[in-house]
Amino acid sequence: MFNGMGGGWGMGFGGPLMILFWIAVIAGVVVLVKFVLDQSSRSARDKSPLQILQERYARGEINREEYEQKRRDLEPPT
Repeated sequence: MFNGMGGGWGMGFGGPLMILFWIAVIAGVVVLVKFVLDQSSRSARDKSPLQILQERYARGEINREEYEQKRRDLEPPT
């Protein structure tokens, strides 16, 4: 159409724009993963040590004797 004289000058921006697009996509994925991981660790921080101990016992990670000993260690002295 323009016989190769300036008709396609805008196409030169395609490469750099594609690189910027992929940088934005990767940055978005990183931010999303960081957000999800922060949310899961925040829920663990909101629990008391006794609640975490009870969950470990319920999942079978520790036996009854270990649970009782740790529970006594966590209780305030009377």
